[in-house]
Amino acid sequence: MSLGLHLMIVVVALAGWSWTNPVQEPEPRSISARLISPEPKPSPVVDEQDQRDEAEKREQAAEKQRKKDEAERRKQQQEAEREATEKAAQEKARKIEQERKQQEAKAREKAEQQARAKEAARKKAEAEAKERERQKAEQERKRQEAKRKAEEEKKRQEEQRRAEEAERKRKEEQARKEAEQKRKEAERRLREQQLNALADEAEKARESEARRQREAAAAKARDAQMLSDSEKYQALIRDRLAQAWYPPASATENMVARLQITLLPTGELQGVTLVSSSGNTAFDNSALSAVRSLNRYPVPGDRDTFERYFRQFTIEFNPKRLR
Repeated sequence: MSLGLHLMIVVVALAGWSWTNPVQEPEPRSISARLISPEPKPSPVVDEQDQRDEAEKREQAAEKQRKKDEAERRKQQQEAEREATEKAAQEKARKIEQERKQQEAKAREKAEQQARAKEAARKKAEAEAKERERQKAEQERKRQEAKRKAEEEKKRQEEQRRAEEAERKRKEEQARKEAEQKRKEAERRLREQQLNALADEAEKARESEARRQREAAAAKARDAQMLSDSEKYQALIRDRLAQAWYPPASATENMVARLQITLLPTGELQGVTLVSSSGNTAFDNSALSAVRSLNRYPVPGDRDTFERYFRQFTIEFNPKRLR
């Protein structure tokens, strides 16, 4: 519509411009006429002058008329242009008014649509708010219901706890009384048992003391016998080692090597360890060689004597003595 309106304005402007350039019409032709009358003929000089004056008057009148006609024609043309311009302006104003009304109608329609959308949104928001309020109220109701049930459950549990506590105290009291009675009975029986036990212990103590004295005497005699046997076999072992030992030439009387010997019940050597070195490697090695050279050591046949004195023992190697 806007494009058509602009085209129409351009066309009207071009038409008006063409109207403002009038077509050059040919000047009206003047007619020279001479009046023939029976009047007496003037002198030629006077007649020609009059004719020229008459002709000029007629030309002036014709020019005046032509200018008048031209002015009238121009006036009519300007009036027509004015009417065309007014008509075009009115048409343009009408179309502008029509376009304005259309735009206003569109604006009203858009405003109405926005109003309807706003109203729908408002109603939706109100509905959602009501739904939220309903849900909130429902949640509050459920919360209150849950709180009430929780309080009732707590109250029930508290009553049950008090009942259980009372029952527990009753049972504890009953158990305490029974335990007290059992304790007293147990103390009575314990006193009786203690008295009996004291009597038994006294008897056992007398018997144990007598047995201990007998065992002590027997152990003392056995220890004396074991010591005597051990001294005898230790002397035999020292003699065997003294015979098997060959100290090095660098040995001095102050050198002492201590060796730990471990034997089997058969008298066989199980192992030997240098416990304390003499400071001379050759001296230490000679002592170790002497211990390892004996195939069988003289040991007592009594197992207790062997375990006490000969299972593992220490011997010192010195050029002066074996100890």
